[in-house]
Amino acid sequence: MTTTLHAPRAQTLTPPTVLQMAWRQLWRDWRAGELRLLMLAVALAVGALCAVSFLSDRLDQGLRRDAAQLMGGDAVLLSDQPTPAPLLALASELKLAQLLSVNFPSMARSSEAQGGASRLVAVKAVGNAYPLRGRLVLTDGRSVQAPKVGEVWVDEPVLTALALNVGDSLLLGELSLRISGIIATEPDRGAGFLNFAPRVMLAEADLAATGLVQAASRVTYRLAVASSDGNTKAVASFVKRATALIERSGWRGVRLDSLESGRPEMRQTLDRASKFLSLVAMLAALLAAVAVALAARDFAARHMDDCAMLRVLGQSQRRIAWTYGLEFGVAGMVGSSLGVLLGWAVHHGFVSLLAGLLEVNLPNPSWWPVALGFGLGLSLLLGFGLPPVLQLAAVPALRVIRRDLCSLNAGSLVVLVAGVLGFAAILMALSRDLVLGSIAAGGFAVAVGVFALLSWLAVVLLRRFVPLSVNGRQAPRWLLLATRQVAARPGFAVVQVSSLAVGLLALALLVLLRTDLIDSWRQATPANGPDRFVINIQPDQAAPFQASLAAAGVQKYDFYPMIRGRLLSINDKPVQSQKFTDERAQRLAEREFNLSHSKQLPARNQVVGGAWLDDDAKGLSVEEGLAKSLGLQLGDQLKFEVAGVAVEGRISSVRKVDWASMRVNFFVMFPRAEMPELPRTFVAAFRAPVGGTLDRVMTREFPNLTVVDVSAQLNQVQAVLNQVIQAVQYLFAFSLATGLVVLLASVNSTRDARTREFALMRALGASSRLLGQVQRAELLGVGSLAGFLAGVVALALSGLLAHYVFGFNWSINFWVPLITMAAGAVLALTAGWWSLRGVLQRPVTQTLREADSQ
Repeated sequence: MTTTLHAPRAQTLTPPTVLQMAWRQLWRDWRAGELRLLMLAVALAVGALCAVSFLSDRLDQGLRRDAAQLMGGDAVLLSDQPTPAPLLALASELKLAQLLSVNFPSMARSSEAQGGASRLVAVKAVGNAYPLRGRLVLTDGRSVQAPKVGEVWVDEPVLTALALNVGDSLLLGELSLRISGIIATEPDRGAGFLNFAPRVMLAEADLAATGLVQAASRVTYRLAVASSDGNTKAVASFVKRATALIERSGWRGVRLDSLESGRPEMRQTLDRASKFLSLVAMLAALLAAVAVALAARDFAARHMDDCAMLRVLGQSQRRIAWTYGLEFGVAGMVGSSLGVLLGWAVHHGFVSLLAGLLEVNLPNPSWWPVALGFGLGLSLLLGFGLPPVLQLAAVPALRVIRRDLCSLNAGSLVVLVAGVLGFAAILMALSRDLVLGSIAAGGFAVAVGVFALLSWLAVVLLRRFVPLSVNGRQAPRWLLLATRQVAARPGFAVVQVSSLAVGLLALALLVLLRTDLIDSWRQATPANGPDRFVINIQPDQAAPFQASLAAAGVQKYDFYPMIRGRLLSINDKPVQSQKFTDERAQRLAEREFNLSHSKQLPARNQVVGGAWLDDDAKGLSVEEGLAKSLGLQLGDQLKFEVAGVAVEGRISSVRKVDWASMRVNFFVMFPRAEMPELPRTFVAAFRAPVGGTLDRVMTREFPNLTVVDVSAQLNQVQAVLNQVIQAVQYLFAFSLATGLVVLLASVNSTRDARTREFALMRALGASSRLLGQVQRAELLGVGSLAGFLAGVVALALSGLLAHYVFGFNWSINFWVPLITMAAGAVLALTAGWWSLRGVLQRPVTQTLREADSQ
């Protein structure tokens, strides 16, 4: 029997798929720590962006949901005369609920038996349906509607000023009304000087009996409308048709109220805070882009030999490119997921910090911030990380035996610059402010190019002009070695200086703006600012009044004459309101407004045109908003009528006035110490002594004075400022963390090159002490140069942002480049020590073996 032997059949090896290769590569690189810096940078950037986006998204939804409660209706019409009948008919046609109310200032009094005291109050007469939206809450916890006929709701200061209690009678005009409750929350209170006065709310049916509303009374009529069945289309139709009807009919003093008018005293502060938070998120994203680009460049340098071996084993460039592309895509998804979770947690911190401002429950956020976060994270890795890594697909197989082939050169810097320019377009959309996005993104794109150019010039100068000897003596060896190392690797030096400078630029910019922004807020409404305004001080009361302030210990206060005048002509042309197209200009042309005079420019007034000339008998100064509304220019001749007396003057200066400062301000001022020919009263603003009785003393000694207590509003503004400042500082930590990541990435990007150089020098006999001195000298030099460049550019960008975006005064500080230079040196040395620690302590053979294997 013949036995036939068969050779064993060869097993066919199935090559791994691209997905398998990508997963294995991702797991191997993660365990080796290759992707941690990349993912950390992405997570921080996405976290900062999502924190701001989650908060703004919830705020936007909350404001849309609660706008009706803030205004007291779905839409509100304000007018100086009774609401026109066609507008009432329009609301009825659309089946909208209606509520008419009347607002005006008046004096409330107690009876002679109860002391006969008086107090300026803000009177509000409301119908039975009040409020259409929101809740009117009393201090005893009751949610109520309009007061009953013969009764009033009042604010607590009314009782304090008039020495009354709940149940007592209040005299209002010719009517005596019973106080039946104290207001705790009024949904449609609004703002403005009138609303600083304490509220007295009565039934609309009692208004006529008071006799307070006469033909020439300054009264605001308010029509609030609301949809009873949530029909937003009916409300939108009313707003659209009412706006067109107002314009077509030419009704004067009729306007639609909006959410913006609900709390204008907070608007500038919150707008500035919102812009600053957006700027922080943008800079965090920019810093993360730099960190990702640097870390990806280092990643690519470490994997060149691996890719060369894959080419030897037959892998195509396409498979290698797909492998690394999928690996970076998964890494971007993981980093973005961590960033979204981080942003979600941080935004809850914002909500808690702003709890006093956000008095309503915010709705849940939409999915838009999540999509935005993932889009940013993937664009960071795919746009900035992937380009240098894709170079690995082009590594030739011959590199296995020739290490000098296909080294990554300074071409990666070109990719970085191109990435920053492309990324700027994304940031423009994220900023939601054209000027902010242009200055921030465009400024950083230009800064990267400037940093690269100047650092390259510095390397050229270093190579040519560093002397080999000083005063006939040879320069220290550590200095020669450090300068030669930098000059021998110009590409590395340019990348390192530029990346360090970008990180320091962002940190310096945020520190400068944060400091100036917080200072401007606190200076606008200082904690020790005036909390009392006193009007109607007669000329013969001026000296006794100031003596009373001095006796009470009040040393600093505003005290100005106040003159009521009407503008008659501009350059001898009569002022006619119908010639102005702007509604504000028309109102200014029709009304009397407050004038004043002072020899010196008032504090917190800034001359933005012309010059303030002391005791200029023919000049006057106008506020820039008034000048813009009326089309006034320097040199224009204005004529005013003051109680039948004509007063003329030439515009010699234009002033910028901070109307949110809660100080005494005027539209028009004459730069003169005295104007005895004009009838006038005086206005004062001061801070009342704590626990004093100054208000009662003034009421007793000067019963004709009107004292407006704004302490509650001032405390509220201060509380909001403190909360917003905390939120700004909270997110500021993100930028610090992201900036440190950039510093670590920039130093770590040269770690392998330094390892090989130190290995060779140690093999040639250099001591660890000498190499440590070389390393410190190089890091200090690179950090100092980067810090100085960052400081100079930060001054320029912060000035542009302060002027064109945030709108506050900015002064140049020449110490900033020196401070950033020192900070750059210290941070570079610290980051270098952390990244390169242990390199000099290893045995020479181990260092050479590791350097040869990389």
